Amino acid sequence: MKKYLVIGNPIDHSLSPKLQNYWLKENNIDASYDKIKLGIHEIKNLIQDIKEQKIAGCNVTVPFKKTIIPFLDKLSPEAEQTQSVNTITFDNGDLVGHNTDIVGFDTAIKKLNFSIKGKKVLILGAGGVVPSIIFALKNMHVQEITISNRTREKAENLRVLFDNLKILKWGTLTDFHVVINATSLGLNNETINLDFSSLGKDKLFYDVIYNPRETNFLKIGKQLGHKTENGKTMFVYQALEAFKLWHRIVPNVNTNTFKLLDND
Repeated sequence: MKKYLVIGNPIDHSLSPKLQNYWLKENNIDASYDKIKLGIHEIKNLIQDIKEQKIAGCNVTVPFKKTIIPFLDKLSPEAEQTQSVNTITFDNGDLVGHNTDIVGFDTAIKKLNFSIKGKKVLILGAGGVVPSIIFALKNMHVQEITISNRTREKAENLRVLFDNLKILKWGTLTDFHVVINATSLGLNNETINLDFSSLGKDKLFYDVIYNPRETNFLKIGKQLGHKTENGKTMFVYQALEAFKLWHRIVPNVNTNTFKLLDND
């Protein structure tokens, strides 16, 4: 039986095993998928296990999407450009890092009844999935991308990867059509201490967090009369792309897929 897993720290919130094992069973694949909390010093051993194929493939979540790169042999073009890896495959003796977050976010936005082209976007946060979101937004031809992060230097570092990014001091807001929470604030019921009431109406509040289903950020957005969306659709479609890379099969995505994740 082949073994797959997701690594991260924290990892308790991850529903990846639930979704991947569901698809494995549905497609009669003799494999299992688990989640493991790792310390940074344990990555080397994990990489060795993949090279020896004790582990067939791996997903990577916060805080290892960039940290994992030096351990890999090759990167897909998207992973190279974003310097962010969330899926590892073993191909012809090489460990290859892929970025399926881009497709996940792109698909999620396209499934919303919201035209993002030509819009001004504010991203809260600068780590983890942010490079993937910027990559996808640029391909969607948004008007402007602004980053606001508690540590300004981390936001500035993204300018090495991407042109024409604006940086906004944490705690301040100007006018935006879309606000994306890409911080971890909300995983444990935290509130983002920003005054969103100045944004007007009919904006999109998007949270990459999918568990819990409605963070305080989304609750505030809803109370202020905005459209809100959590990261569940993004999560499902990044997982689908990883499944395709490992098993060469496109799993079904339907209402049952989303119901499965709603049970938590």
